[in-house]
Parts: sequence; structure tokens; C-alpha cells
Amino acid sequence: MAAAVTGATPATARKTLFTTTATLLSSSLTRGSRGLSCSAAAAAAPRLAPHPPDLVRWVQREGGFVHPALRVTDHPEHGLGVSAAAADGDIPPGDVLITLPGRLPLRLRRPTGAADDLLVQLAQQVPDELWAMKLGLRLLQERAKPDSFWWPYIANLPETFTVPIFFPGDDIKNLQYAPLLHQVNKRCRFLLEFEKEVRQKLDTVPLIDHPFCGQDLNSSSLGWAMSAASSRAFRLHGETPMLLPLIDMCNHSFNPNARIVQEGSVNSSDMSVKVVAETKIEQNAAITLNYGCHPNDFFLLDYGFVITPNPYDQVELSYDGTLLDAASMAAGVSSPNFSAPAKWQEDILSQLNLHGEGAILKVSLGGPDIVDGRLLAALRVLLAADPEAVHKHDLKTLMSLDAQAPLGPTVEASALRTVLALCAIALQHFHTKIMEDEAILKGELPLTTELAIQFRLQKKFMIVDVMQNISRRIKTLSPQKSTA
Repeated sequence: MAAAVTGATPATARKTLFTTTATLLSSSLTRGSRGLSCSAAAAAAPRLAPHPPDLVRWVQREGGFVHPALRVTDHPEHGLGVSAAAADGDIPPGDVLITLPGRLPLRLRRPTGAADDLLVQLAQQVPDELWAMKLGLRLLQERAKPDSFWWPYIANLPETFTVPIFFPGDDIKNLQYAPLLHQVNKRCRFLLEFEKEVRQKLDTVPLIDHPFCGQDLNSSSLGWAMSAASSRAFRLHGETPMLLPLIDMCNHSFNPNARIVQEGSVNSSDMSVKVVAETKIEQNAAITLNYGCHPNDFFLLDYGFVITPNPYDQVELSYDGTLLDAASMAAGVSSPNFSAPAKWQEDILSQLNLHGEGAILKVSLGGPDIVDGRLLAALRVLLAADPEAVHKHDLKTLMSLDAQAPLGPTVEASALRTVLALCAIALQHFHTKIMEDEAILKGELPLTTELAIQFRLQKKFMIVDVMQNISRRIKTLSPQKSTA
């Protein structure tokens, strides 16, 4: 990836750039007959250019700083990324590893002509939740230019991504997880519809005003751009998302050895972005940043990888009285009242935003909290018979699993047993068992199949962990008092 193009003059480089960019936009991103025809990446996805410019040298040439110990290498644990491969000793905490001056980050900009005006108009048609598509349009604009300032960066981007919108149909089914399937289908539908809007908008635009230099965009090229932005962009201080050359090749860790520091606001002339060593970095260690404490849904959907294990992984459930009634009865809890709560219980459910107009019914199991606080509080309240005892506690206490049976051990045991039943129901939604998944993973699999199976397997492991945690808590209640 870091190999420099040798023997290329500026003129021949511009010619090569035009040919490469035009070919990639018009053909490689339209191959195949599927609606989203860009294939998912292999284990080591090829770069957009066969022999891309040296990214480290480009950053240095354009006024940036790269620590002498850093190289772009294929790390045995983290894969392709930035590592201290040239270090002759440890890099101490506080050392600056990379500095990008304000002109190197790629971001949406204020319009400077008709082409930019059209780009902004297209970006305004994208829902805010798909912010990566907005930035992706800007990336496609630069990718289409035969003389883009950012070509050394763009040439080093992967040709394909391992996000689920590019999975084969069978591997999308292999995910076996409805919330993620919903998001994948939602993004695919958006890309297909947005392709029509883009073509309609640009159909009669003269070449001089065309934001993509006359190149034809389809759902595949749009999906590539959205995936590039979602997997590589940073939103520092909640500001405008930016693509940060070289910095975006630092891999993820929940225990990173480096951090990003932005100096100056996005629009200031002296803005810069730095990567600073957070801990001692040993020779050959990968430079890692924390992309965020998210479940695997987020990492697979936006980044194309699964973390094993992931302490922040969760399964989503819909808060539904009928489902909770069934779960509590299956758990042997007597007289459940979930589908027909009393008025005082409804009032508390409304405070938890689980009842009434505008209620948010999505709850979860797993992650640091083990059980969604709103779900736990609802179970405790609905299994309690004494409103006075409930009103002695604030919502924070009722929502905390660490609170020692605030409504008494009988109510607590019933609530926790209901959680166990919900876990069992969640496991039943997967069509395969843990042992089956583990056996499949021992074979030679396409990367997308491996990702899909690893994703669902980690969900199951997480559910089992929750069940074991809840079972231990139930055992701490005395057998006599824990009988519902």
C-alpha cells in the first residue's frame, strides 16, 4: 500500500489518474447484476490504484508530520494499518505521532461554483442519519477529478468494503439478526432510490458544471463512497465529519495506545489534527484509536468487522406487554400484569418512556449494564403489588441492576427470572446453535460468510453471558424468599 509510483512525471501521473478514476467509476463499481453490485472485499482488499503513492511521504510533503518510527504495514493481529515498524525502541506517552495541517482533511466545503452547488443540493437530499453519504459525495467528487489534490490519499483507499450492504444474499441471511437486517435493507433501499435522484438531478447538467466530471454514478459507487466515509471518517468535537489521511489507517482498540487531538475549529486557518501517544508504544506495535464503545451491529454495519469478544455488544428487544407476559409465565412467575398495568404503573412506565405517545420501545440486553435499565425498572414495577413501596425509590434506583433488590427479594427474583426467559426467547430467534456456528467457522469460508457467522455467534455468547450473570444474582437471594 505504501509503495510509491516510480518514474512518473506530473504529466503522466495526471494522465494515469484520469484513466484510473474514470475506469473505476464507470466500470469497476458497476460490475455484476445485483442491485448493489460491488463485491465485498477479500481478506486484504486491493487499493483503488494498483501501485498507490506513498501516503506517508505525501503527508510529509504537504506540511504534515509523521513520526520516523511509523510505517503502513500489514500487522499480524490488526491487519493493514499504521504501526511502529521502524522504531528502534519504545515511543513514550505524549509523543506526537501524526500531524495533519488543516488543508489535508477531506470534508464538505462551501460551494465555490456550479458543480459545488449541485453537490450541496444532492447532500441536502440525504437524511442526517446517513451523514456518511453526504461526505461520500464529496469523496466521489474528488475521486472523479483527473487532478485531485487528494488523489494520493484516495488511491490508497480499498477498492471494496466488507460492510453488509455488499454481502451476498445468503450471507445477509446468515446474520440471523432482525435489527441489523432492517438497517441493511434500509441502506440498500436508500442507495437504490438515491441513485435515481442523482441521475435525475444530473441528467442534463453540462460537463463543466458536473460535480463528478460527467461520470455516471450508480448505487454501487454511492455505496462504496458511503462505506468509505462511514468506516474512515472522524467527527471531532461533534463537528463536521472529516476524512483524515493516514490517521484513518490507525486500527481500533477499546484500550488504545493513542488518541486524536484537534487544535482549532474546523473552519479556522490554523486548524490541525494530531495523533498523540497515550501509552508507551513498543516496537512493531499497531497504532490504535478507540472508534467508540459500540455493539457489533455498529462495527459491522459501518466498519465491516466484528469484535470478539465485545463487552459492549447487545441484543435489541421490543418492549411488548404480551411478550413479557409470555416470558414471565415461561419463567414460572405467577400473576404477571405486563399487558394490563394499573394506572400507577402506567404513570411510571410513561416516566420510563415505555408507555404513551412517543414512547421509545427499543430496549436491550447485554453491554456494561447487562440489562437495559428501563426494562429492569419496568419489570420491577409491574411485578410489585405495593405502590407505596415502589414510590419510595427514584427511577435511578429502580433502573440499576446493582441496587440490591429495592422492592424485595421476591419481586427481584421474579424480575430476574423474566429476564432469563427473555434471553431464552432471544436465543430462539437464531436458527443455528452455538456448536453449529463454531463447527462452520472451522472450515474454509469466504470472508463475508465468516463475518456473518461470527457476528451471530458473538450475539449468542453475549446472551449466554447475560443468563449466567442473572443466574448468579438469583442464587444470591435465599431460596425461600426467591420463590415467586
